[in-house]
Amino acid sequence: MSDFRTVQQLKGLDRELAVPFRGIFILRRKTSKTARNGNPFLSCEFGDSSGIFSANCFGDSPLFTALDPAEEGIIVKIAGTTEYYNNRFSPRLTAGEIISYDTALDEGVLDQLIETPPESEAKLWQDLQDAVKSIKHLQLRETVERVMDETETALRMSPAAISMHHAYQHGLLEHTVHMLRAARVLLPLYPEADYDLTLAGIALHDIGKLEEYEGEFAAKTSRIGTLQGHVVIGFRIARKAALQCGLNEDLTERLEHIILSHQGEKEWGAAAMAATPEAVFVSMIDNLDAKMGMVQRVLRNSPEGEVFSEFLPGLQTRVLLTPPKK
Repeated sequence: MSDFRTVQQLKGLDRELAVPFRGIFILRRKTSKTARNGNPFLSCEFGDSSGIFSANCFGDSPLFTALDPAEEGIIVKIAGTTEYYNNRFSPRLTAGEIISYDTALDEGVLDQLIETPPESEAKLWQDLQDAVKSIKHLQLRETVERVMDETETALRMSPAAISMHHAYQHGLLEHTVHMLRAARVLLPLYPEADYDLTLAGIALHDIGKLEEYEGEFAAKTSRIGTLQGHVVIGFRIARKAALQCGLNEDLTERLEHIILSHQGEKEWGAAAMAATPEAVFVSMIDNLDAKMGMVQRVLRNSPEGEVFSEFLPGLQTRVLLTPPKK
């Protein structure tokens, strides 16, 4: 058994004790900062399949020297002592080094580094295909299928976000499938929203994220993601496919509108406010699954026995982890 502890194991240790530990994690985020005394330090986010944590690497430490020039997404072996700051796990790091994929494999920890959804990729992909096949309008279905055929490899692997929700391998696939499942249950209650158009919009609403993000072990924003964003990229992808499939002008415009407005609010990145029944429906389902995705993730990654999670920025609160008493 490996003596390297996972994030979940570290967070499950007694908070009152400063426990020495060793671990192998992915460097998910790294931000260069300057302390009040003028000294540089790195604010880092590390993670594995069981969770994430933040820690500072100060300029006078060997770990700072190793990580300062490094790219996000590398694998790091670190040593430190457990510590909490403002009720958040924030260990004091004492040593560390960058290691290779092969070294992580030799240490027997590679399978615990990459976070994935509880459901298999194959099951999620099959559900996505089944939902798309239920779209009866020929050109609308062909538009979605064309995009899926051209992006399948990336769509099956991509995260749905960098940090907020479904931020792990296959996360975008999981998020899209969960939205499709919810829509197929709820749409009978709202017959004003066209079934075919709604499902097509859900299937393509975040397709621009396949170009917005890059990175093998930790997602970061690409050049085009910074310059255009996934809403604009997705609009272009959908429009190209719609023209190739001969989708009529009205349905093309309505499909584009779902993508442009699905973020819900302009301050959240929407290019337009939802102004059709389908667009309103998709933006609400998107928001629901994003927030419930945060809840699901923290419930499965929190140490057993914890009552509340750490503060979740996407929900602006901590989550109660204990089930209802019945």
